[in-house]
Amino acid sequence: MPTFSYQPRWALMPMLVLAAGLTACSKPAPEPDPERAVRTVVVAGESAGHTLEFAADLRARTESRLSFRVGGKLVERRVGLGDVVKPGQVLARLDARDLLLAQDAARAGMQAARVNRDQAGADYKRFIDLHKQGFISAAELERRDAAFKAAQAQLDQAKAQADAQLNQASYTTLVADAAGVVTGVDAEPGMVVGAGTPVVRIAHEGPKDIVFSVPEHLIAKLRAAASEPGALTVRMWGEGQENLPAKLREVSAAADPVTRTFLVKAEAGRLDARLGQTASVSLVLPKQAQAIKLPLSSVLEQQGKSSVWLLDSKSMTVKLQPVTIGGADGNEVLIAAGLAPGQEVVTAGVHVLTPGQKVRRYAATMPQSASAASR
Repeated sequence: MPTFSYQPRWALMPMLVLAAGLTACSKPAPEPDPERAVRTVVVAGESAGHTLEFAADLRARTESRLSFRVGGKLVERRVGLGDVVKPGQVLARLDARDLLLAQDAARAGMQAARVNRDQAGADYKRFIDLHKQGFISAAELERRDAAFKAAQAQLDQAKAQADAQLNQASYTTLVADAAGVVTGVDAEPGMVVGAGTPVVRIAHEGPKDIVFSVPEHLIAKLRAAASEPGALTVRMWGEGQENLPAKLREVSAAADPVTRTFLVKAEAGRLDARLGQTASVSLVLPKQAQAIKLPLSSVLEQQGKSSVWLLDSKSMTVKLQPVTIGGADGNEVLIAAGLAPGQEVVTAGVHVLTPGQKVRRYAATMPQSASAASR
């Protein structure tokens, strides 16, 4: 008769714990990265240049911000946006009552000074006769002469003050100093404006400029290329517009503190457009020998650095290759350094690849419906 040995349940606990530990330690093997299909292109050097384009607008070469030379309440503004003005045309007026009262006071002071001067002059003439007759001394005559000169000086001072006050009163009328077009209005009737506060902006008639902004790293290229005939052209936005040659006229000496770009002005002689109209400025850079162009989709940006994926045709794996971008030409980028002719570069799917990953070249397949229709 067989015998069975009884083992308590607690005696099996160590074996169960050990089995559980072995099960936890045995992790499943990681799945290999999927083999991805990629589009590629073989790098080829070519003699190519590229064109830089900048958004621009048309501005008058001279634009004035007109303001009153005295402060006061604006009671009238006779022009609005887009109005054409002529030299001497009245644009706005201030309330001049206080200045007119001050002008009257200055005139009265001048009249009093003139009467005082005339009285001192008449006295001086009489004292000259008395001195000739020996009734007064030479010292007394000199005192009378000094009093007459002081009265004359007071009259000159009062006259100058009256003229200045007359000018102050005339400054309450704002007039156009040149022919042009109103491009801005900064004050409305009823406002109290200070001396020098802009009220109306006038774009003067005459030459116009195409104004655009250029990043600081392109300033040297702009100066070098713009000296070549036909390198700089401008085209106004709209249908039927043609590219017209432009001439570089001015480059700002300092960068804009906000955008860090330099303001550039170009002259387009035959350009017929309205002020404020937008335009596109094109700068054709000289061609470079053995230039390499790639689609924009092939460049990967990571931590401010540019790179591309190179395909090793033997192992069919990819590796990351840093490159230097030399510029852009439409939907293509110009590679300045980092690649050599003959290398195969991935042009699509660059954001899902990892170094050493297995890939295969993408081959487009025709849908069954399309293939059936072609039979």
